[in-house]
Amino acid sequence: MTQTIALPVWLLILILLFAAVTASTHLLFPSVRWFFRRRAERLVGELNKRLERPIQPFKLLRRQDMIQRVIYDPEVVREVGDYATRLGVREDVAFEKARDYAREIVPSFSATAYFGFAIRAARWLANLLFDVRLHRIDERALSEIDPDATVVFVMNHRSNFDYVLVTYLAASQSALSYAVGEWARVWPLSRLIRAMGAYFIRRRSRNGLYRRVLSTYVRKATEAGVTQAVFPEGGLSRDGQVGEPKLGILSYIVEGWRADGRDVVFVPVSLNYDRIVEDRVLVAAGRSGQRKFRASAPEGIKFTLRYLKRRITGKVGRFGIAGVTFGVPVSLSEVATGTDGDVVPSLAERLSNDIRVSTPVLSVPLVLTASLLLEGGATPAAIASKARSLRENIRSDVADFVVDLADEGNVIEILDVLVLRQILKRDGGVYSIKNQDVAVFYANSMRPHLAADASSALPEISKPEESVAT
Repeated sequence: MTQTIALPVWLLILILLFAAVTASTHLLFPSVRWFFRRRAERLVGELNKRLERPIQPFKLLRRQDMIQRVIYDPEVVREVGDYATRLGVREDVAFEKARDYAREIVPSFSATAYFGFAIRAARWLANLLFDVRLHRIDERALSEIDPDATVVFVMNHRSNFDYVLVTYLAASQSALSYAVGEWARVWPLSRLIRAMGAYFIRRRSRNGLYRRVLSTYVRKATEAGVTQAVFPEGGLSRDGQVGEPKLGILSYIVEGWRADGRDVVFVPVSLNYDRIVEDRVLVAAGRSGQRKFRASAPEGIKFTLRYLKRRITGKVGRFGIAGVTFGVPVSLSEVATGTDGDVVPSLAERLSNDIRVSTPVLSVPLVLTASLLLEGGATPAAIASKARSLRENIRSDVADFVVDLADEGNVIEILDVLVLRQILKRDGGVYSIKNQDVAVFYANSMRPHLAADASSALPEISKPEESVAT
């Protein structure tokens, strides 16, 4: 028992290493996790005192616990059996596949990452790049939403900046849980996005098991009262208009509602910008007829450096106004009471229409609409006059963030920026359209506010076959 044993140095190091790992796993790591867990709980407690909608306990579950809840849900277990039968594999193999899907989807929310970093970064970036304007159609209705209800912000998808803008503007409400597409599943961006409470989805997946795991997570989050933000169009608009709604995520949310349980309240949010950085990329994707966006990291870096140079030299300022309208809340319990059969299609159509007609009116879309309707080019005075006449027909309850068009200096400033962006061209004192498709992309946000004759007079973005022919 007391004999001396000679060991090679490498073996001694290996034994000590295993001992250290074992000790830290059983003694140190649990203590460290407990320490940080206690700090996180105190932080959430303080945050909940000032948030209008407290962060729900479901959102604070450990990620592994949340994954377990999803994969052991009876509907997922049933789908695992069906999946194994369809593909002719063992059930344990199918179950492991469901676990992989759950790991891919389920977020790992961090209150520190969201409120300590994301909110501050979103506020700084939004105000650096835009003059942010906010309009609430019915302030009282928004303030009277049942505190126990699950709130879902339903938005049109104009730009990737939408995530930043709405995160900033909803900071006083609660931590938003976004459905994020596959573009964000790259390391280390994926870790940050998951820590901010977003969950990843494969928008074009037809796999029944994957869809069941995804719907189960969304249903459980809805049942637990997690505040969510969704884009019913399912992707970025490629023509500037609010697209037809996809029913997937909305149907999963409705599945999580029970008539005798927590209500679900949808808040339509309409977004519009004087400038969308991805405008040409989106238009090109629309012309190609494909959803692939042909943009690369070098192009993004080149654009950023060019913008910084112009900003520093004073040639350009911010990108203009970013307008946001919070519409009238829609209660799922009220909609379901007055609807026979499947409530999802009528709900989706109602929300999309509310978003469409409440889109904020901004200077650049209005000026480009006027320029398109004045074929062949016009002076700043003529463009301003046309824009003012269009503006007079807009409903009074629509958010109007247009600059004073009676001041010709404001109009010329807008037109010159559009010349710099190569959307317009200037010949002496006459301005005309240079890039029609991009001009139409911005003008399309004005279509819901135009009279029928003006809307029909606007040209359409070139179709795929037209672009090939040219």
